[in-house]
Amino acid sequence: MQKAQEYIQANRQKFIDEIIELLRIPSISADKAYAKDVHKTAESVAASLKEAGADNVEICQTAGYPIVYADKIIDPSLPTVLVYGHYDVQPADPIELWTSGPFEPVIKKTDIHPEGAIFARGACDDKGQMFMHVKAFEAMMKTNSVPCNVKFMIEGEEEVGSVNLGVFVKENKEKLAADIILVSDTGMLANDVPSITTGLRGLSYVEVEITGPNRDLHSGLYGGCVSNPINVLNKMIASLHDENNHITIPGFYDDVVELSTDERAEMAKAPFSKEAYCKALEISDVYGEEGYTTMERGSIRPTLDVNGIWGGYTGEGAKTVIASKAYAKISMRLVPNQDPEKITKLFQNHFESIAPAGTVVKVTPHHGGEPAVTPIDSIGYMAASKAYETSFGKKPIPVRSGGSIPIVAMFEKELGLKTVLMGFGLDSDAIHSPNEHYGLFNYFKGIETIPYFYQYFTELSK
Repeated sequence: MQKAQEYIQANRQKFIDEIIELLRIPSISADKAYAKDVHKTAESVAASLKEAGADNVEICQTAGYPIVYADKIIDPSLPTVLVYGHYDVQPADPIELWTSGPFEPVIKKTDIHPEGAIFARGACDDKGQMFMHVKAFEAMMKTNSVPCNVKFMIEGEEEVGSVNLGVFVKENKEKLAADIILVSDTGMLANDVPSITTGLRGLSYVEVEITGPNRDLHSGLYGGCVSNPINVLNKMIASLHDENNHITIPGFYDDVVELSTDERAEMAKAPFSKEAYCKALEISDVYGEEGYTTMERGSIRPTLDVNGIWGGYTGEGAKTVIASKAYAKISMRLVPNQDPEKITKLFQNHFESIAPAGTVVKVTPHHGGEPAVTPIDSIGYMAASKAYETSFGKKPIPVRSGGSIPIVAMFEKELGLKTVLMGFGLDSDAIHSPNEHYGLFNYFKGIETIPYFYQYFTELSK
């Protein structure tokens, strides 16, 4: 892989310029106003793959946004790696909190990124990390050093639940046949502490609506006489955790797999500074379920969080009303063995049961996903570990992530394939938040490491 590494170093500025151009396109899948931009991004990704040397480049239409497919089959007898990524991004709101335009990429130096980081929506999640694979592939192609077969499947709906990906996968199993799936949509512990994500939490996401009176009422004439949906909703949400921050929904923990003392001890080897954690978030202390560390709370334990809550008058000045309705969006992160559909039903039954008289509850399920675990004794994980060790000079730590990538469990179910999660982002990269960014160090470290994965996976598969 030496020639590929030399190509990467010789084309650093080109690789920076290309990702910046991709980040300029506001491919926000959640907002139909940006539909043309999402399609434009798919075309850009396809063009990049074709230029890199991929064959059979296709923009595959779905009922929603297209999936970009490409491949390079150098020898059918060799292993095949299927690369997954996504080109859509989260909305940029609140815009006023960005220090530069979310779709006007700029490189700024920070304490964590002295070499500079690209600030833009999608810089880390997932355009920057997805594009690493295109550039790594290009480096191998231009230097005739591709050691195995490679396929790409880049979608445009990950940020809205991968609505049409499952249908595409079911209908294209032969096209997508491979030996392993490679994804970079996660992170690592620190730039000097490489790590590989071995577990992902699942997700159950719901929206709740509380209705009281049939119209907004004068709070002076009706206050204290009828149920106030906003007050009721807040009380109901507050009751979902007890004094130890344990979730109170009956049956919620029934299927949770408890890690052994030895497994928790291995997790504890990952470096963690409570002081640095609090400082980075500008909080005075951590918070969470009694009996577990911060790292455990964010990875091996299920959670329930309110993601949005609204109702009544929120404009300037005063308007004294009791709102007819109140709403909230709630997400539950799940751990292995918890079934999203079962958890959603448990939530719905419980939430309806605790509503006081005089109110009506409506629970609307949104997208969800299964949790997933990748064994650390698999060929895929071992190849990734060797790749990190080669490029970073130290062995990576296996960690479980608190995030969810629902398609990982779907890939295993439909294609029978395990996924290796080679992420290069950092917790401080502000994904889904204002001022999202991705370090140049991380961007290039990913491009440098990925070719080694192909090399070692091919060698270990013999």
